[in-house]
Amino acid sequence: MVSTEPEMSSPVGLIAAGGAMPFAVADSLVRNGLTPVLFAIRGACDETQVARFRHHWISVGQLGRATKLFRREGCRDLLFIGSLVRPSLSEIRLDWGTLRAMGQIWASFRGGDDHLLSGIGRILEGHGFRMVGIKDVAPDLLMPMGALTGTKPDERAEADIAKGRDVLRALGPFDVGQGAVVIDGHVVAVEDIEGTDGLLARVTRLREQGRIRAGVGRGVLVKAPKAGQDLRYDLPTIGPRTVDGAVNAKLAGIAVVAGNTLLAEPEAMIAAADKTSIFIVGVAA
Repeated sequence: MVSTEPEMSSPVGLIAAGGAMPFAVADSLVRNGLTPVLFAIRGACDETQVARFRHHWISVGQLGRATKLFRREGCRDLLFIGSLVRPSLSEIRLDWGTLRAMGQIWASFRGGDDHLLSGIGRILEGHGFRMVGIKDVAPDLLMPMGALTGTKPDERAEADIAKGRDVLRALGPFDVGQGAVVIDGHVVAVEDIEGTDGLLARVTRLREQGRIRAGVGRGVLVKAPKAGQDLRYDLPTIGPRTVDGAVNAKLAGIAVVAGNTLLAEPEAMIAAADKTSIFIVGVAA
């Protein structure tokens, strides 16, 4: 259950995977008077960026080592942040703490990514830690309501957004993905294991192959959390790469759920969108 405690303790432990978001969250914590400690996942977290903060390196599967480090640093509140390719069980470096929780970990692996993260979160909560989300520690990094760009969705795009949200709502219980592309009312692609970048690249290829005949500047990428998802984990994220992908796919814009979507490098993202006249809009949950 999501904690209703309003006060954050400091330092805050960031279990940091790949991408720019762990460092954006750490910077936000500093701005808000909280101390971040990064527990950087080997092979995923950026070695050059992590050096800016107090940090420790951990490997996937080192649950025992991680919990000892969390306690040593005084981190009661913990946050998962960043992108991580789902490991196979054979890739996990097991320590004694992991072996003792192996039954719970195995059960978590049998579900989707959100199920895996929430399962590991429950294990950590059983050790006395509190799992928190971006809303708790860095709400300034979340998508606001309305358009961030000069270009706004027209009636055709609004209809595509509504259709995309219906599709994602229906697919949510199956833990398939967090994104869909709808063009002129047709669902042309749904996010899968390739992620949003792969989804947009697929739409680009379909256009190049003549499988999508709609004109340039038609269609919307719609992203939303999965139905029933624990919003402390694996929120949808957009950034400059998302804009580049949408431009290559010749879409009209991007629509995401306000308050439940992370913004990576928002200034660069908005500038890129305005330069190419596509919209980025936050819609109600």
